[in-house]
Amino acid sequence: MREGGPAVAVAPHWRQPALFRYFEKLLHPYPPAEPALPPLGFFAFLWACTEGLRGKILAMALFTAAMSAFEALLFAMLGRIVDWLGGQVPARLWEERGDTLMWLGAALVASIAVVALQTVVKHQTLAVNLPMRLRWNFHRLMLGQSMAFYQDEFAGRITAKVMQTALAVRETVFVLADVLVAMGVYVATMIVLAAVLDAQLMLPFVIWLVLYIATLVFFVPRLGEIGKAQADARAMMTGRVTDAYTNIATVKLFSHTQREAGFARAAMKEFMHTGYGQMRLVSAFEIANHTLSMGLTAGMAGTGLWLWSQGAVGVGAVAAATAMALRLQGMSHWIMWEMTSLFENIGTVQDGMKTLSRPRTVLDAPDAAVLAVPHGEVRFDHASFRYADGGRRVIDDLTLTVAPGEKIGLVGRSGAGKSTLVNLLLRFHDLESGRILIDGQDIAHVTQDSLRAHIGMVTQDTSLMHRSVADNIAYGRPDASAEAIRAAAERAEAHDFIQTLGDPNGRRGYEAHVGERGVKLSGGQRQRVAIARVMLKDAPILLLDEATSALDSEVEAAIQASLYRLMEGKTVIAIAHRLSTIAAMDRLIVLDEGRVVEQGDHKSLLAQGGLYARLWAHQSGGFLGDGDDE
Repeated sequence: MREGGPAVAVAPHWRQPALFRYFEKLLHPYPPAEPALPPLGFFAFLWACTEGLRGKILAMALFTAAMSAFEALLFAMLGRIVDWLGGQVPARLWEERGDTLMWLGAALVASIAVVALQTVVKHQTLAVNLPMRLRWNFHRLMLGQSMAFYQDEFAGRITAKVMQTALAVRETVFVLADVLVAMGVYVATMIVLAAVLDAQLMLPFVIWLVLYIATLVFFVPRLGEIGKAQADARAMMTGRVTDAYTNIATVKLFSHTQREAGFARAAMKEFMHTGYGQMRLVSAFEIANHTLSMGLTAGMAGTGLWLWSQGAVGVGAVAAATAMALRLQGMSHWIMWEMTSLFENIGTVQDGMKTLSRPRTVLDAPDAAVLAVPHGEVRFDHASFRYADGGRRVIDDLTLTVAPGEKIGLVGRSGAGKSTLVNLLLRFHDLESGRILIDGQDIAHVTQDSLRAHIGMVTQDTSLMHRSVADNIAYGRPDASAEAIRAAAERAEAHDFIQTLGDPNGRRGYEAHVGERGVKLSGGQRQRVAIARVMLKDAPILLLDEATSALDSEVEAAIQASLYRLMEGKTVIAIAHRLSTIAAMDRLIVLDEGRVVEQGDHKSLLAQGGLYARLWAHQSGGFLGDGDDE
C-alpha cells in the first residue's frame, strides 16, 4: 500500500524543451500549507486566490504592456517609412535610412523575445498551475467542512463549484492582467501618437473611446448578472444529474427514470433560459461594437484625408492613423468577447465563493492538542445538542461515563438520540453546552484528526471509495502491508469473496475496484470490507452502528466471534435495532428524547419492566422498528 492513496493513470510524457519545463516549475500547484478561508467580496476573494502568484501575474502584465506599446509604435514607424518612400531616391535608401532600418529590425527581433517571455509565463507558468493550485486549495477547504455542510449541498454541486470557480478565477485574472492591459496600453499609445502627428487626429480616438466605455458600462454589468445566474443554474443542473446517477439504484427501484429526467430537464431549461438571455445581450453588444468600429475607421480616414488635403500631415500619417484604427477595430471585437467572458466568469466566481468561502462550523481550537488515549474512558458531561434548524434538543443534559474497556449498547426508539450521540463523540457537530471527554481530555480541545484516529466505526450504511478492495481496507492504515490487509479480511470473513472479484479493466481479487460507493458489492460484502477496515485500524475506541445489519444470519454468526475478538481491550459503544445483538453487552443504556432513562444489563432491565422491556416485548425475531435518529 502506498502512502497518499491509490495510483492514478498518468498521461504519456513527451520530451519538451528545457525552457518550457523551467517555466512550468516556477509555480508549485500543490502548496503544502493549509489554505486560509478566502474572504467574501469579489475582489478580496480574487486577491486571496492570487496569493503566491502575483509576481508572475505582474510579469505577464508587463510583458503584455511592452508588446502592445511596440505594436502601436510599429504602426507609427511604418507611417514614417511611407513618408520616406514618397520622397526617397531608391538607390540611396540604405545610405540615408540604413541605421534607422537596422534599429527597426533589431526592435522586431527583440519583440520576439518579449512575446516568448509573455507566452511562457502565461501558458507554462500560469495557465495550468493556477487553476490546479486553486482546485487543490478549494478541495482541501471542502474536505475540512462539517458533516452538516454536506447534508445541505449536492455533492455534484460542490464539485462543480470547485472545478468551475478555479477556471473562472484563471480566466478573470487573464482578462484583467493580459487582455485589458493590452487594450489599455494600445489605446493610450495610439492616442499619444495621434496627438504627436496632429492633435486633431486624436479626436476620433477620444470620441470612440468615450462611446466604447459607455457601451461597456451599459452591457457589462448586465452580462455579469446573467453570468452569475447562469453559473448557479449550471451548478444546479450538474447537481441534479449527479444526484440521479449517485442514487441510480433508488431511481430504478421506484421506476422513476422519467421523473428524474423531468427533474433534470427543469434545471436544464433554467440553464437554457439564462443562455438565451446572455446571447441576446451579446448580439446587441456586438452590433453596437461594430457600429462604433466602423465610425472610428471612417472618422480616422476622413480626418486624416482632410488634414492631408490641408497640408497638415503627410501620406504616412494618414496611412498610420487608418491602420491603427483598423487594428483597433479588430481589437474591440476581441475585447467585446473577452468582456463577455470576463463577466460570465465573474458571475461564476461570485456564485462559487458563496460555497467556497462559507465558514466552517466545526474547527480545531487554536490551542488544540493531539489526543492521547492510554485507557479509553469516554464521558459525556451534561451534554446538550440541537440541530441548526432550531428544533428540540436531540441530546438534553446527558451525563454518561463509559469505563475503559467497557462495552455498552445504546437502545431507544427511533429519534431517541443514539446516532446523534455517536456523531457528537466523533465531533461531527459541536455541543450546545456541556463537554465530552476521552481520558479526561475535552474533545473540543484536541485536533479532529487525532480524535478520529483513535476511533474505529462500522455503520449500517457502509460507503466505499471507487478504488481497489485493498485500498478500501487500508483506508484507516495507509501504510499497512498486503499481509496485514489480507489478515484483516480473513478475520472479517471477507477473504473468500474478495478472491472472486473482478472489474472491467482486468483487475482481480484485492486489486479489483468496487465501483462508486462500493455499488459492485452486495450490502453484506460492503459491510464485511468495512469491518475488515476497522479491524486493520485497531483503534482503542470502537463504535458499532448496526455493524452486522446487512449480513445474513450465517455470515453474521461467522464474524460475530471476530467482532468479539476485535472488542477485546477496547471501549465499545454499539447501536443495534436487533436487541439480541447487543443483549450480551456489559451495560445497556436506554435513551428517550435525548436523556438516559434506564441502564443496566439485559436481565435487570427486563426485570424493571420499563421502556427496555416494552421494546423487547414489541420485537419480532429480535427486530426493533426502522430507521434511526438524527
